[in-house]
Amino acid sequence: SSGINAEWPLRPGATAVAYTKEGNGMIKVNGVPVDLVQPSALRYKVLEPVLLLGKKRFEGVDVRIRCRGGGSTARMYAIRQALSKSLIAYYQKFVDETSKKEIKDILLNYDKTLLVADPRRCEPKKFGGPGARAKYQKSYR
Repeated sequence: SSGINAEWPLRPGATAVAYTKEGNGMIKVNGVPVDLVQPSALRYKVLEPVLLLGKKRFEGVDVRIRCRGGGSTARMYAIRQALSKSLIAYYQKFVDETSKKEIKDILLNYDKTLLVADPRRCEPKKFGGPGARAKYQKSYR
C-alpha cells in the first residue's frame, strides 16, 4: 500500500509540509538529504524523531519535506514536527492503530512540541504607545 499525506505545522514564521509514502527510508528536506541540513548545530533537533523511534520505523517510508519562511531555528522545529506528524498519519492510514499509538506515546513523552504546534503569535501594536503593551512616558510638569 502506498500513499501520500501532508502535515502543515506552524512555528512562528516557518511552515513545513511533509509528504510520506512507501519507500526505502529516504528523508529529504527541500531536496537535500536530512544528514546535510544546515545549520549543523540544529541537525540533531531535526533527527530527533528518527533517533527516538529508531531507523526501523522509517525504513519502509520515504519522506519529502518542503520548508519555507521563518528563521533557521523556527525552520528546524517546523521540519521535525512535520516529520513526526506525517509518520503518525502514515502509520494510522496504512499500518495499524496500535503501532501509531505506540509512536505517538514515545514522541509525546519525549517532547510535546514534536506533535503540538506553538500557538504564540505576534500581538498587534495599539495606539498610545510604541508597541503592543508599552505606553508613551507621561509627565505631569
